[in-house]
Amino acid sequence: MIKIKTPTEIDKMREANRMVARVLETIAGETAPGVTTTALDEKAEAMCREFGVKPAFKGYGGFPYALCCSVNEQVVHGFPNGTPLNEGDILSVDFGVIYDGFYGDAALTVPVGPVSDEATRLMEATKASLLAGIDKMRPGNRLGDVSHAVQKVAEAAGFSVVRQFVGHGIGRALHEEPQLPNYGAPGRGLELKAGMVIAIEPMVNAGGFEVRVLDDGWTAVTVDGRLSAHFEHTVAITNNGPLILSLP
Repeated sequence: MIKIKTPTEIDKMREANRMVARVLETIAGETAPGVTTTALDEKAEAMCREFGVKPAFKGYGGFPYALCCSVNEQVVHGFPNGTPLNEGDILSVDFGVIYDGFYGDAALTVPVGPVSDEATRLMEATKASLLAGIDKMRPGNRLGDVSHAVQKVAEAAGFSVVRQFVGHGIGRALHEEPQLPNYGAPGRGLELKAGMVIAIEPMVNAGGFEVRVLDDGWTAVTVDGRLSAHFEHTVAITNNGPLILSLP
């Protein structure tokens, strides 16, 4: 069932997502060579305590951390650890909170010092594909319009979109209907309506789209070992167009 949110509920989700955005902004600013993802995870938890909110991912399905920290060929759901980041790495950070019964969820990929031209192009293309998808999140359009916009931008840049993981509705639950693939045909799928709130999250690989999950049961990596980037916003569909809730 698709849950249509009231303006009051969307306001609460905006607050949740603003907190998410502030944490991600802080984490991005502290990402540097020599920093560990464990330290970044601890910072995110400390900010949750400061805000008086719960980290959404910690304990969700057994996930043991507040942040998902995915480095280089890791696509999503990477575990924070004590290994220092190296110059030239790229770090994808996914984060969420629970505020007043509602979830916020967003993600970004940041460079660790200077990075390769390919890494820069991959991050730029992934972010551009996110914005292209958001632009299609309007009443009367269909899910396939959003999916196709993401895929078109990513593939035009010479990259591939992950098929195994998708965007999702969000509200009182972290994952609600509908699912939003990052590939598809325009004009297909569910019609979008005002009051829907969806987390759109392109995951784009430098090489093939195939991924596999490591033995920890969570960390997804590219099969070919090439880089992956991930950007995500929580977006409310309104009669005035898409409203990005997860901005600082």
